[in-house]
Amino acid sequence: MRTLANGSTRPARPAAPGAPPLLPGPRHTTIPLAVWVALDTGLALGVLVAALVMQNVGVLSGGIQAFLALRITVKNLLLLVGFVIGWPLLFRACGLYAAPARNPWNEEALQVVKACAIGSLYALAVALTSESGAFGLPAVGWFCVGTAGLTLLTRGAVRALTQAALPAERKVLIVGSGPRALRLYEYLKGGEHGCEVLGFVDTEVHPALTAHGWLPMGGLHELERILMRQVVDEVLIALPMHSHYDEIQRAIATCERGGVQATLLVDVVQSTVARPRLRSTGPLALLTMLTVPDDYRLLAKRGFDLVGATLLLAAFAPVMAAAALAVKLTSPGPVLFVQERYGLNKRRFRMFKFRSMVADAEARMRELEHLNEKAGPIFKIARDPRLTPVGAVLRRTSIDELPQLLNVLAGDMSLVGPRPMSLRDVALFSEAWLMRRFSVRPGITGLWQVSGRSDLGFEDWVALDLKYIDEWSLMLDVSILLRTIPAVLLGRGAT
Repeated sequence: MRTLANGSTRPARPAAPGAPPLLPGPRHTTIPLAVWVALDTGLALGVLVAALVMQNVGVLSGGIQAFLALRITVKNLLLLVGFVIGWPLLFRACGLYAAPARNPWNEEALQVVKACAIGSLYALAVALTSESGAFGLPAVGWFCVGTAGLTLLTRGAVRALTQAALPAERKVLIVGSGPRALRLYEYLKGGEHGCEVLGFVDTEVHPALTAHGWLPMGGLHELERILMRQVVDEVLIALPMHSHYDEIQRAIATCERGGVQATLLVDVVQSTVARPRLRSTGPLALLTMLTVPDDYRLLAKRGFDLVGATLLLAAFAPVMAAAALAVKLTSPGPVLFVQERYGLNKRRFRMFKFRSMVADAEARMRELEHLNEKAGPIFKIARDPRLTPVGAVLRRTSIDELPQLLNVLAGDMSLVGPRPMSLRDVALFSEAWLMRRFSVRPGITGLWQVSGRSDLGFEDWVALDLKYIDEWSLMLDVSILLRTIPAVLLGRGAT
């Protein structure tokens, strides 16, 4: 008996926690990822060269050999290699290689513009560090507009060409009739995922199915007959794994015999933070519960850290030299304050700051504990008597934090992330969930710094750290860095 889904055509609800992932389309309609990478990178590279030529039209009067001899240097070649490697990583980070030409066009267009705008920051850095001026600000503007425009035109053309080649909706069959099966149906029935749900197959009909006025197409023993008599592109198995293992095995074997693709929902464990990831190692299939991202975006973040820290060190070198001299001349003791902090996965590292207090500040902390103005395992005094006059200025302007750019280059820290905490503060942690803030690399700035800094209490501080971890993206990092500038200039919450 065929299932009729009560005629409802309302759009599917957004995927709720634990909802199944977007199902892939037929493989023969998918353009290989390598083609997309080559197309996007080739376009950007072509526009980059065109922008360079447009700004240097006058040099071309001496011939192409003179132009090439003037522009090809080891530095430029290294910048070019970095561009070719980084551009596809940037597009991937912006979600442009997740089902390209299948996502809604308005979403894809926005992602393209966002990626090209971020990529133009790289071009801007090249322009600002160019000694010859061969690649200046006009070229950056041409690059940004040209890359975004050509990429949109090309992807629009590819979308138009492939749209006609896309088959009709994939016909899928759901094995199961319980809450998981119904949740899967609700997710797919809007049609926006390219799937037409034919119905349900289950021997033991769950009351939830009949409560919605639906009946199964047959029992599991009839699955083979259904596959032989109907067009079915994919069978989605939504049976509870712990109690229907044998039935799942039989359903998979039936699909294998019929040459029909079978997909098994593997939400076998419930979690509130961790995200499941399937992987294989030799003959083993493994399900990993990730509490933080563990993919190409971390490589992109590390590359961003290295480039950003290098540029910032070069830009602030005079300020750092002046700060070091001021510290040395105005108070006895070392220029740098070096302290062990907890970093990624609670590994210890030596964090650098310009010394803003008297040389024996650490030894005097115990006698000042009664002046601590913060609840929880943190130590803050608005008018700390250990501060030197120069140190107060360094703290108010956040110049004391600049040596941490060396920690970023060393890999102990990132430009953006939760602040690294001292051994003393972590030793006072009383609950295990507080340790989750160490699941990412600590940063020079973060949500805490742009949301009030020292004006916030410990609970708010940790809540912002966990919010950053749970919602992290490359765009969030860029947003925090941009918001850090006015926070530092205005000295909000600095102590």
